[in-house]
Parts: sequence; structure tokens; C-alpha cells
Amino acid sequence: MRSSAWFVANYALILCTLRLIDGAKEHRLCSEMNYYYEYTECDSTGSRWRVAIPQSPGACTGLPEPVRGTECTFSCLAGEFLEMSAQECTPCAAGSYSLGSGIRFDQWDSMPAGFSSLATSLEYNPHRDDRLTCNSSTWVPQGNYLESNRDECTVSLIYAVHLKKQGSVSFEYQYLDNNLLFEFFIQNDQCQEMDQSADTKWLKLTNHGEWATHTVNLKSGTNILYWRTGGVLMRAKGVKPVLLKNVQIKGVAYTSECFPCKPGTFSRVPGSTACDPCPRDTYTGHGASSCTPCNTTTHYAAEGSAVCKDRPPCSRKDYFQIHTACDHEGKTQVIYKWIEPIICLEGVTGAESLPPSGEREPCPPCNPGFYNNDTATCSPCPPGTYSDGIKPCDRCPAGTEPSLGYEYKWWNILPANMKTSCFNVGNSKCDGMNGWEVAGDHIQSGAGSSDNDYLILNIHVPGFKLPTSMSSHSGTEFGRITFEFETVCVAGCEFYFMMDVNRKSTTVVESWERTKTRQTYTHVMTQNASVSYTWAFQRTNQPSDVRRYVNDVVRIYSISVTNAVDGVASRCRACALSTEPATSTCVPCPPGHYIDALTSQCTECPRNTYLVPHATPGPDACKPCGPASKSDKDHSLCYSDCHFTHTESNATLTYDFSLLGSGGSLMNGPSFTSKGTKYFHHFKISLCGGKGQLAVCTDNVTDLSVTDSQREKGEGINAVKTFICQSTIIPATGRGFHTALASQSINLADTLLGVTVDSTLDGIRARPEMYHQTTKKVPDVNFYYRSLDPTSSCESGRSAVVTLRCNAEKSTKGELSVPSQCPAGTCDGCTFNFLWESSGACPTCTERDYHQIEGACKGGHQDLLYVWTEPKLCMGGLTLPEKKTLPCEGMEFWVRLGAGLGAFTAVLLVSLTCYFWKKNKRLEYKYSRLVISANKECEMPGADSCAMMEGENEGDMDDEIVYTKPSLLGKLKAIASKGSGEHYEHVQLNSSHSKALVWS
Repeated sequence: MRSSAWFVANYALILCTLRLIDGAKEHRLCSEMNYYYEYTECDSTGSRWRVAIPQSPGACTGLPEPVRGTECTFSCLAGEFLEMSAQECTPCAAGSYSLGSGIRFDQWDSMPAGFSSLATSLEYNPHRDDRLTCNSSTWVPQGNYLESNRDECTVSLIYAVHLKKQGSVSFEYQYLDNNLLFEFFIQNDQCQEMDQSADTKWLKLTNHGEWATHTVNLKSGTNILYWRTGGVLMRAKGVKPVLLKNVQIKGVAYTSECFPCKPGTFSRVPGSTACDPCPRDTYTGHGASSCTPCNTTTHYAAEGSAVCKDRPPCSRKDYFQIHTACDHEGKTQVIYKWIEPIICLEGVTGAESLPPSGEREPCPPCNPGFYNNDTATCSPCPPGTYSDGIKPCDRCPAGTEPSLGYEYKWWNILPANMKTSCFNVGNSKCDGMNGWEVAGDHIQSGAGSSDNDYLILNIHVPGFKLPTSMSSHSGTEFGRITFEFETVCVAGCEFYFMMDVNRKSTTVVESWERTKTRQTYTHVMTQNASVSYTWAFQRTNQPSDVRRYVNDVVRIYSISVTNAVDGVASRCRACALSTEPATSTCVPCPPGHYIDALTSQCTECPRNTYLVPHATPGPDACKPCGPASKSDKDHSLCYSDCHFTHTESNATLTYDFSLLGSGGSLMNGPSFTSKGTKYFHHFKISLCGGKGQLAVCTDNVTDLSVTDSQREKGEGINAVKTFICQSTIIPATGRGFHTALASQSINLADTLLGVTVDSTLDGIRARPEMYHQTTKKVPDVNFYYRSLDPTSSCESGRSAVVTLRCNAEKSTKGELSVPSQCPAGTCDGCTFNFLWESSGACPTCTERDYHQIEGACKGGHQDLLYVWTEPKLCMGGLTLPEKKTLPCEGMEFWVRLGAGLGAFTAVLLVSLTCYFWKKNKRLEYKYSRLVISANKECEMPGADSCAMMEGENEGDMDDEIVYTKPSLLGKLKAIASKGSGEHYEHVQLNSSHSKALVWS
């Protein structure tokens, strides 16, 4: 009982204590430090409430009551933020900035909050090496920018934002490699993709050193932003990543706080909309309103630096050499200069001094098309004149015209239409430097500030102008650029040659890696447009503060551009003169005409020849087309008209390939890259016809702004129009893309060499052994093609052989295939082989291809039928003749005739048998008489033989005789002798007393 009372007392004490504590809490009011303000979601009327949210729930009492907030679409101006207590816009303090209704991401030391990177794995295999999967592929922060993956995996950078009103997103990017697919699209909260045009979804390529800005409007509500990349790697090397920076989103409801300036930047005055970078040799930390200077005696800092760095001792990497411009005496010399700004220390232990200048040397001559009028500079020759760079300018002789263009082979100064620059994606250290330096007989890459700098050289051509005599030609060549170069590298340097047509987008024409011996490269311009050619050199793509490869260099010895509209003339070329007397005006030649050197008149090329561009004027400029090909009306190319004839063993085979159609296509594969990306090679082949029937391959990634009609005509900037072309197709499945992607369209064959059954033509060999064996009754027909454009792997250009094989089991359209040993269509990357099996590839039917069958004779009539010889190896041509019916004799006639002849023969044989049997009996009788009489005495001398006339009585013949059985010949003679009256036979007498006696 006592213990129960004690328990109740203790319980009451604890309860009272808890009530006292709760009462104390209820009396502690919340201060501004204990809560913060937020807005509720907007209701259907577009209004919202401001509510106080405690920092720690239950810690205090007396929170402010909810009050009506600002309108949902309300926002402050740039440089201001919404102060929630008063619900008024307030300027940002110094050291911070605001976009008003937007947010900006410009610092990428780490992945900002809200951003995520997602890789698309094509196949899940937990035991597979990560290097062969996409598990490690991601977007990587690099300080001032964000870098995409360098492999072929599809990786998406994702950011979700909720807008209260319509807004926009903008960002800066670098997109250099067309082997990488780069798209930007937006989804709503239901994962439905927003309507977007192709030119806002697929990003365009940029120049090296150029940041492009992309802006897309956003709708109110939830917007999920996707930056997606996916590589297309057909070779072992990686791709150039996409770089992304300065992502800015407008349309958020309000900004409740300002963003502090990132290290290296500052904002001096309140209400700033952006922060400025600190000047050179100053630095600042986070959220600064001013920059702190460095001790320039021992330290330095680049523009926008967060810290000062120690100045190292000067070394070879800190200076470079240049050739001075020609002075008034026509002299130049090599001098050395420190790289500006100077960041190294001279005169300290281990420092290297600046080398002395070189000897003064005579300046190189002017470039062709320029002249020196006793000054230190070279001037272009006036219009209508020419010069080799050494002699004064002179007018072209009659019957000639200046050959315009550029020909740079002496490099004392940089030509006026060329410029050079230096660029680094991670810093601005080399922005004011020259990327290339002239060096007398060549121009070479400069020192730069870092090993991963892009050293840029550019030449601009405003357009092309064909020579007067060729101005009416409808050829595909308007001009060409040729340059001679070499690279000397220790590291994995890269040298790019790029082209930008009409300032639309830059494409990499060709690239080289590591050391390359001195060589020449030529690119043909196939359209008359303004074009900028760019050379870019990068020693390594790995950023580093330490210079290791400063001696890696590229040298260009000469650059020439033909038919440049603003070019100069280094020579004159023959032109056609007007037929009017007393005039020497050059006139254009019609297409397919050459200039006769003797008459200076336009002369048409012979039939079935084509005019070679840039050939010496004369008949030799017209080259004959190959076997079984003909030239078009303009003599610009040779083509097949789908007809082919082959004679062998006095038999002529005639083919009509028009049954196959104007062309064919082949999608072979699938193939897979090292990381499992599925892709196909799509080939298009134009077998017959001229320019209007050429095959067209287009990219739907790098230039999706081109319309479908333009793409079909081959008018897109990334369209290839030729006899045989190839595209790489990546299916939509497995990569996360919403459509199949076509890229890397290349020209495999732009020249038809000829059509023949021979296995070789012009050094190209067909490979029938690479296909399954077939009958030799009908020979294969080979179409030989070549592309004269050289590549880094095919110095003589690519070639192709299309083998047409007669196969009666295939349809008329037939089936295209590639050798099983070479699933990509080529085993060496330069020669492509295709097999086209079709019944349409069979020769035209002739009388040799069918035979006659005679039917049975019925009722005095017989049918003659005609059927194809099996297997039927012909198509078209002659048709089977109609059935014929001819009169005939039936079997009854022949049976009666045979029976009659048989009966007559039997009677004749019986008669002859009886006759000779009777004759034989008579002779036997006579013989027996002779034998009997030979044993008797006789007064007369015994005769060896005797003859008995046929008419004598047999009883009177008592003489002994020996009968000799006559031969068959004798019997026949005896029969024949009956007609002449000499009826006697020969027998031989058998006597020991007499000689043989024969009467004749």
C-alpha cells in the first residue's frame, strides 16, 4: 500500500514538471533568426501566400501570420532580389549579382546542385570490364566549363527547373567533332518531349576557338533540360568532347537572394547583374567587391585568377623567334622575344637568357602575283597583269588571260587575307598571342601559352571566278586549295584542316595525328561560295600548367588557291578569242569545248570523251571514256547508259541493265564498336545515267535545317552527290535518341572508269573469289569506279567495283551484298567491292536461249512448241515464237508401207534360197559322178580337170573327175555368164597321170 502511494506521488511530480517546461516553451516567442519566409504554391486565381517556416519545428511560438504574397508572375529586375520580409525588390550588395528572374551557372569546379549526368548502357553485364561499358562515362566539371565524355557512349546532362512564367534557357558551347552527336531538348514533368524544331534541337558545329550561344524559349511549368551527346566511333581514336559553360535560365518566379561572385571575379557597386574578372596580376576570393594586387616582383596572376603564383626562372618555353619584316635595305633577321606577359624571372639561378638576334639576311622574293617597287613591301599586281614575284608586273599577251588565285610560298610577313590566333578553352592566357609565326620559306605554329592551346591559321576566300573560257562550264570544280606541310611531334599532337562555307558551320575536312613527313594535300571546291579555310594545331588535349611539348611544331611550306575572285595572277592562260575580225577579246567556250592552240578558237571534244579540268589547252585535254561508257552532252563526266555487249566464241551477249533501276542501296550490318554501339553502313549506288541520276547521301545530324527537298537533291552542306556514297546509320533503339541518325557521309566513287567482263581495269581488280561460286555460262559484268579525292589513309583516293551477276532466282531489282570477309564492303579501307545479283543482270534473250519440241502427229497434223532452255539465263529481248501446226503422215501409212516392204523382202529371200538350193543339189550330183569315175580305168589320159557343158547329158559323162566346190565369187560369175552363152563350170580332174587341164 505504501509503495503504491509512493509511485503515484512520483508520477504527479513528473507530470507537473513537464507542464512547467511546456509552459516555459509556450511563453518563448520566435525571433527572425528562428524562421524564414516562403511562398505557397499558386492557386487557380494566380495568387499565393507568404508563410513563415521555422528553422526547428516546435522550438518557439508566435510565428508571423500568413499574408497575401505577390503575384505569381512577379519578379525583380536584374541586379535585385526579393526581400521577403517587406516583399520588396532590393539591390544586391557589392560582391554579388542577380539576374532578377533568372539563374546562372558559370562555375564548374564541381557539378552544381540540381545537375545530374546519366549514361545510357546498351547492354547490362555486371561482369563486363567498365572500360568496355558506359558506367564511367559522364560530364566532367573543368573549372570554367563542363566537358562531355570522350567515348562513344550516350550521356545526358539533366537539369529540372520550374518556371512560373514563360522564360528561356541559353548557354555557350563548343562542338568541334562531327563524329559526336550533340542534341539539346526539353521534356515536361510527364516525360513528354516539347515541340522543337530541328535547328534548335541539333546543335551546329563550331570553329576551333569559337564559343557559340544557343537559346531556346521555355514554357511555364516544369521543364527538364537535356544536353545529350553520343559518339560515332568507327576507329580507335576518341572524339573531341563538347564543352559547355554559362548556362542561364530566365523565367523563375523570383530570386530571394543574390549570388556571390566566384573567385577571380568581383562586383564593385551594389545592384550588379554580373561580376567582372580581376585584372592581370590581381586576385580575389569568394564574393569579393575588389581585387587584391599581387607582389609582381616574385608573383604573377593571369586575368581572373583566384590566387597569385610564383614566377619561375625563365626557360626556353618563355620566348619565341620571329622573322622581322623587310627594312628599307631589303634585309630581314631572326630575333627572339619574350612571350607576353612575361611571367618568368631573369637573372636568377637557373634562368635562361634571351638568345641574341641572328644575322641580317636578304629578304625572300615576293610571292607570285606580287611585285616589289623598290620598297620594303610587296604589292599585288594590277588587274590584267601578272608576275612571278621577281620580275615586274606585265600584261598578258593576246589570246591569254590572267590566271587568278593565291600562291604563297615565301613567308616574310603574313598575307593580308590571312590571320592567326591562339585559343584555349580553359583560360585566356594566349588570346592576344599569334598562333603562327612566319619563318622565311615556311610558316610554323607558335609557342602559345599552354601545350593544349589551339593555334589557329585562317585564310578567307570571298568567292571563286572561273576563267573566261570556262565560265559557261557546268562542271563540279570551281577551285581548289593545295598546301604542303609536315608535323614534328613527340606527344600525340593533332593537325586539323577545316572549312566553313557561307559562315554556316565548320566541318573538319581532314586531320592528321603525330609526326607526318612532308606531303601535299588538295581539296576541291564544288560550289561557288564564300569560304574560310582554317588550320588548327594542338600539341596535346590534356591541360597542364607545365610546358612539356613546346618543340612540337607543324610547318606549312606553301598554300595555293585557284580561281579566287580577289586573287592575283602569277601566269597567263590561253583563252578563246572572238571570231570577229580585228579583236582580241577573250570569249567563253561552250561546255565541253577546249581551246585550239593554233587557232585560239573553241573546239568541241570528240564524242565519248570528257574534258579534264585544269588541263593544258589542246586536244589532250579531252580524255576518252572507258569501255562501255559514254560522255554527257557537256563532256563533264562519263556514264553508263545501262547497255553492254560482250562477244565470246562467236556468240554475242547483249545486256540491258535498265531493268535494275537507276540505282540500288545496301544496309549491311549491324556492326558494333568497342563499347557496343550498334551501327550500319548504308551504301547508295547509281549504276546508270549522268548527273541527274547520281546517288545522294546526307547527314541528318549536323545540318538538320536543310529541307527534305534540298536533301534529296544533294543541296545540303553535308550532302554527298556521286556514283557511290556511304553513310553511317545509328538506329534510334539503344542510344536514347528519338530518330535514326545518319552521319559521316563520304564519297566512294565520283568517276566511272568503264564496264567490262575483265577482272582488272586501270589498276583496280575485281575479287570474284570473295563471293560464292556460280555458273560460267554467263560472265559477270564489272563496273569500275574511282574517287580522285585523296585521304590520309588512301593517298590515291578510293575505288570501287560493282559486280553484276546473272541469277534467275533473284527478282529484277535483285539483291546487293558485300564479301563476307569484308562486312564493311572493304578490307583495306580504300577499295570497295559489291555484288549485285539479279535476273535483270542476265543478257537479253536470243534464239540461242530456246529450243523446239515436236508434238505427236494426230489426225494428219503435228504441233511445234518452243520452250526456254533451262536454266533460263536471259531476260527481255526476244519472246518465244508462237506454237506452229504442220501437216504430217500418220502411223497407219508407215505401218502399211513397212508391212509391204517386209512381205516383198521375204518373198525375194525365199525365191533366192530355193534357186541356190536347187543349183547346189545339181552340182553335188556332178561331183559325186566325178568321184566315182576317178576310180575306173580309162583309155584316155587322166585329166586333172574337165569341163562339162551345161547342155550335155549327164549319162554320157563316164570320165573320172574331181569336183572343186566353187566359191561365192565363182557362183556369181557363173550366174553372170549365162547371159553370154558360155554355160560351163570348172572342175578339177584328179589323176596321177596327167597335168591340170582347164578349158576356158
